[in-house]
Amino acid sequence: MKKLLLAGGLLSLAAFSLPNPPVPTKRTTTNDPNTTAEVPQDNKLVIYQLMTRLFGNKVALNKPYGTIAENGCGKFNDITDKALDEIKKMGVSHVWYTGVIEHATMTDYAAQGIPADDADVVKGRAGSPYAIKDYYDVAPDLAVVVKNRMPEYEALIKRTHDHGLKVLMDFIPNHVARSYKSDAKPQGVVDLGAQDDKTKAFAPNNNFYYLPGKSFVVPAGYNPLGPLRGPREDGKYTETPAKATGNDVFSEAPHVDDWFETTKLNYGVDYQNARKGYFSPVPDTWKKMRDILVFWAGKKVDGFRCDMAEMVPLEFWAYVIPEVKKVNPNIIFIAEAYNPKQYKTFLEQGKFDFLYDKVGLYDGLRRLMRQEGSTEDITKVWKEESNGFASHMLRFLENHDEQRIASKDFATDPKRAIPAMTVTATLASGPVMLYSGQEVAEPAHGSEGFSGEDGRTSIFDYWGVPEHQKWMNQGKFDGAKLSAEQKNLRSFYARLLNLASTSDAIRKGRFYELQDANNLGKEYNQKHLYTYLRYTDKQQLLVVVNFSADKTYRPTINVPAEAVAAMGLNTKKFYTYTDVLNPGEVRNTLNLTLAPLSAYIFEIKPR
Repeated sequence: MKKLLLAGGLLSLAAFSLPNPPVPTKRTTTNDPNTTAEVPQDNKLVIYQLMTRLFGNKVALNKPYGTIAENGCGKFNDITDKALDEIKKMGVSHVWYTGVIEHATMTDYAAQGIPADDADVVKGRAGSPYAIKDYYDVAPDLAVVVKNRMPEYEALIKRTHDHGLKVLMDFIPNHVARSYKSDAKPQGVVDLGAQDDKTKAFAPNNNFYYLPGKSFVVPAGYNPLGPLRGPREDGKYTETPAKATGNDVFSEAPHVDDWFETTKLNYGVDYQNARKGYFSPVPDTWKKMRDILVFWAGKKVDGFRCDMAEMVPLEFWAYVIPEVKKVNPNIIFIAEAYNPKQYKTFLEQGKFDFLYDKVGLYDGLRRLMRQEGSTEDITKVWKEESNGFASHMLRFLENHDEQRIASKDFATDPKRAIPAMTVTATLASGPVMLYSGQEVAEPAHGSEGFSGEDGRTSIFDYWGVPEHQKWMNQGKFDGAKLSAEQKNLRSFYARLLNLASTSDAIRKGRFYELQDANNLGKEYNQKHLYTYLRYTDKQQLLVVVNFSADKTYRPTINVPAEAVAAMGLNTKKFYTYTDVLNPGEVRNTLNLTLAPLSAYIFEIKPR
């Protein structure tokens, strides 16, 4: 972090008095260390992620390891017109329906023609939604009438579109359930593995990796349902030859902490021989996965969140994304990605539209929310990790993999999200995501079963989400049972996301950091305070946040001459500052009082 004053001096925005004439709005700031040369793209999707199994569940029993009959399960039909109305009012543009595709489960649907699964290779009573059992079908748990499960999902897609919202769903390319067998595949489709040469550990056109002469061994000590007995649980599972496990374990006996319930798909990479790639001719798995994506695109899905995208070869994405966009040019692909060194490559060569910003911004904000980090982590993100492609980074504070903000394992106090979520939503013009329950401070208390008590809402167990259920209010979706504090928090999220989705400066504007301009201020503790501008020729915004959980600061915010020039403002005029995040009176100065865990977004206008 640069500690010197800028050459142009530091000025309070209360009254500009530069001797130089106003600088044209179009000036670029390529050489200014407080900004980047990136021309922002308007990619401000506002995504609401919901676990379909959990969202509409009204049952509040929450018995550990409970069955679907005991603990209940949300359905496609529970996501009603009213629910979608209320989601839309939050400023949301896209809904990510998580856990839709049929996956392995301990719930028996054999009577409905779906083979039962063996508890020895299922995680949790409900099962992991990332252990896919049939890529061409949806989970029977989510249907009111099991035989109508696909029409019920199609009706949800239409209902979502009718409310002006778009639909995202999961694509899980790296692995499938050990029990994978499609009984819903379209006529003429050859199932994964059906034509594999199982005598070979690797063959370019095999769909799986094999361990010839060896049989799969259930991990020692695996106890699927704790004190209870799971269906067909006997510590055995017949799989000969054994297949490689989903997290790249090439052993017939994976560890209990491995993704042992899944098998790794073969994209033409010989992992056991220096990872040599066999990509020409196009491997069979590539074609099969292309056809699966085209199938769902045909259901009018608007985009895919691609699970563990870095675990399949980049060359596959470069092939398949353009193939699917031939069917729907507007369909979007979001990569769950964790290697900042590969971000640019996945965007440019892999053809992804958006990437997770977990390792950079999420991790940095998590530390700040826990009072462990510094705002320099944010600077590193825009200056280094996502410099040049910030408009393509999907930002969030919660998702199904991460701990709940209000949990004791993360931040405990949900108000700690106020400064962090403000940065998440406004730092750049890329997508922002909210996870269902985050907006009402769901703390993920209790041990659901397989998940244990880990600060996360289980994706493996049947469960009701208590604070979310208060907002849902038995399907009324009116928030009547929320506390005053929860209503205030939800109001904050709604104001922020609506502002992010409508503001010209946030959707399209350039970025200018003001840490260097303020770090010598007596009341400006740059470890806790973070300040920046977002601006276009139509709108100029100043964002100020305080991450401290207990300190109030009273700085006078300064904007340097370079930033004034970058915004194209007339330095001879006086300006007013209106907080558009927390509506209040119009200010004539930026002598601020920043309460603990506060956030402000001031619109700058001539007096």
